[in-house]
Amino acid sequence: MSGKEDELTMADVVTLGELLIDFIPTVSGVSLTEAPAFKKAPGGAPANVAAGLAKLGASCAFLGKVGQDAFGEFLKSILDDVGVDTSGLVFSHEARTALAFVSLQADGEREFMFYRHPSADMLYTPEEVDLNLIRDAKIFHFGSISLISEPSRSATLTALDGAQENGLLISYDPNLRLALWPDPKTAKAVMLSVWEKTDVIKVSVEELTFLSGLEDIDKAVDALWHDTLSLMVVTLGKDGCRYYTPNYRGVMEGFQVKSVDSTGAGDGFVAGLLKGLLNYRKAYQDESKLRKICRYANAVGALTTTQRGAIPALPTHPQVEEFLENNPGQ
Repeated sequence: MSGKEDELTMADVVTLGELLIDFIPTVSGVSLTEAPAFKKAPGGAPANVAAGLAKLGASCAFLGKVGQDAFGEFLKSILDDVGVDTSGLVFSHEARTALAFVSLQADGEREFMFYRHPSADMLYTPEEVDLNLIRDAKIFHFGSISLISEPSRSATLTALDGAQENGLLISYDPNLRLALWPDPKTAKAVMLSVWEKTDVIKVSVEELTFLSGLEDIDKAVDALWHDTLSLMVVTLGKDGCRYYTPNYRGVMEGFQVKSVDSTGAGDGFVAGLLKGLLNYRKAYQDESKLRKICRYANAVGALTTTQRGAIPALPTHPQVEEFLENNPGQ
């Protein structure tokens, strides 16, 4: 789905950030030390969201930078194949594509080891941001990894400012990867520095606790709420999610599935959420609509865990619809 014909069609959603290779153990429930071998898979949270949206039938573009190497070409081809507009993807001759080794251990915890010293995504500059793609979109989504260092931090802020100026709905996932930050204090400060520029925030319980310093979910959300925020969704893994708006708050239960790999499940959830908000931007004013959107997002996240890898496991819209029809309990 790439080519001149597609370049004429502007994307409804633009995501920005890291695009990298995840190396996943071929055996589940082991540490990186114990893993006998690894399987290559495309990854990077904002790229996963873009791919998820495209597979769900939404038009999406990705902004970022990879190395001018075999892995960079592989990643571009993956996004092209699922229908993501990669005209805003830049190739670096200075650094290689980022690598991450990801293990899901027996206790359910994920272990990460990153290779980025620096990687190409860290060298993404403000001048390389395609503001035309942002100007014509409806939603802009980004994460916190591209805020860690310069020049990618300035590139992210340039895109964010462009999205604000053009009235896009701004979605943020403060994806916590402490191993990549100089220290926790810096991580918290920088992750919160863009907080009040956002309309929609998806956050895990771990991230919420880290950013607020509070264990109670409701109190943590209240402490982090800001006046222009329209929706905060706290993901609870297999237990679903909690949603918060200026008008109401509630819980949408999750789905029980046979989970194989949780990598990318949160990104799948975001893709499902943003697809719903494309159709109902003001869902925060209508709880019945938001509950349907959250149920759909929960289904996308659950289905993503049933296969290995992130992008390969992300479901299509027909697969989600079939899953929801077969699980009508909620």
